[in-house]
Amino acid sequence: MPISPATRDRLTSSVAQLVRAGRHVSTRSAAQLYGELPSFGWALLIPLEQDGGQRCSALADRAGIEASVASRQIAVLERAGYVERRPDPVDGRASLLSLTPAGGDAIAHTRALRQDWAKSALAGWDEDDAQTLGGLLDRLVADLESAGTPRSAARIPLPR
Repeated sequence: MPISPATRDRLTSSVAQLVRAGRHVSTRSAAQLYGELPSFGWALLIPLEQDGGQRCSALADRAGIEASVASRQIAVLERAGYVERRPDPVDGRASLLSLTPAGGDAIAHTRALRQDWAKSALAGWDEDDAQTLGGLLDRLVADLESAGTPRSAARIPLPR
């Protein structure tokens, strides 16, 4: 059975509220959650931890950002000592980026802080509810990514 317009409206409104709440929490707690690690660093360091050394373009793809943005963010992570660059053994003109021990420590510290925060935030949840929500969120993310951008969205003129 298709989803009713009222349910679609509730879901899109709830997702928008979740995004706003996430931004608010992120802004309020960025220093606590990320410490010295810039908040964008998480999205770039995790693939290095999981998959090892790779090119900037691969990291940009994994993070869902433009290569030029990734390059600027990686430069910040390099200066902080979280990432190191070395020549690509296959193509000496290119560089491979790798996680440094300091980068691994920053991820571990951030992961521990995030786990403590999640434990507190989800204290009233039971395992079944958390598993159900996790599965539904994974499905929603996949469906949102496959749907792309709205094709027929009318541009709303901004007031001048």
